[in-house]
Amino acid sequence: MLKQIKSFLLLAVLLSMVLTSCSGTANVKQQPGADAVTETNTPEAALTVTVSVLPQKYFVERIGGDLVRVNVMVEPGDDPHSYEPKPDQMRVLSESAAYFSIGVEFEDVWLDKIAAANAHMLMVNTIANIQRFEMAAHENEAGEVHDNEEVELDPHVWTSPELVKTMSQTIYETLVKLDPSHEAEYSANLQLFIQDIDALQAQIKESLTGLKSNKFMVFHPSWGYFAQEFGLEQIAIEVGGQEPSAQELAGLIDQAKTDNIKVVFAQPEFNTKSAEVIANEIGGKVLLISPLEPDWLANMQAVAQTFSQVLDE
Repeated sequence: MLKQIKSFLLLAVLLSMVLTSCSGTANVKQQPGADAVTETNTPEAALTVTVSVLPQKYFVERIGGDLVRVNVMVEPGDDPHSYEPKPDQMRVLSESAAYFSIGVEFEDVWLDKIAAANAHMLMVNTIANIQRFEMAAHENEAGEVHDNEEVELDPHVWTSPELVKTMSQTIYETLVKLDPSHEAEYSANLQLFIQDIDALQAQIKESLTGLKSNKFMVFHPSWGYFAQEFGLEQIAIEVGGQEPSAQELAGLIDQAKTDNIKVVFAQPEFNTKSAEVIANEIGGKVLLISPLEPDWLANMQAVAQTFSQVLDE
């Protein structure tokens, strides 16, 4: 009998220890504190959104921080003008709470299909409040635009820091709409990003002041909004996806010589043959710059520095 009582008491003690341990663990999870990990901050609970091009990913992550997960349609090295989303990318759209469009050419064909992939996904036009301008068209000697050449709106709005501020406000408002409980975090992140853009604008203006020339030649006309904001003039070789004719190429070579242009800018996502032809004819060189780099802020600083060096030679 005594042996049975001892066994019962031992079992009771062990059971008490197990219950205490479980209770203590549960209390630790429930206690608030700086080191506590809330469900919202886990990868599984992050707000998933999709964007068209890499610079947009930078914008959304600057505002959303760890509270967002960003999918990108146009992958590094691809051309956003002719891009076709892959089947697995279309499937990922089912997880997205929002799609941020920006007016790049592939959206003309795919945006309706993207919207149809997820009826609950919020479609957000980040350039709705932005006035875009027409891309220049090739002209003949009489100054006439080719009959087969359509004038299109320039989609490269993100090369203007001022316009990025406008798009960032739209992104912020969307994230707050989808996730109002974190409005304070989104607002604080937006303000920090705007401060960085203000500083960027000041740096670029200073680096591009007092240059010997304000004209630069570029294969693909990606930098029109940048040029407009900072008082430069972009001379495009390719317009509307069309290579220049032999006559147009000769005219561009003459213009480069007249304006003492020694550098032709090209983009790694495109064929550089025409740029190389012009560079050879003027005794110059081709430099590669891209508006699609993932670190938008660092890329804008680097491109501005490159323009500053080239245009002051």
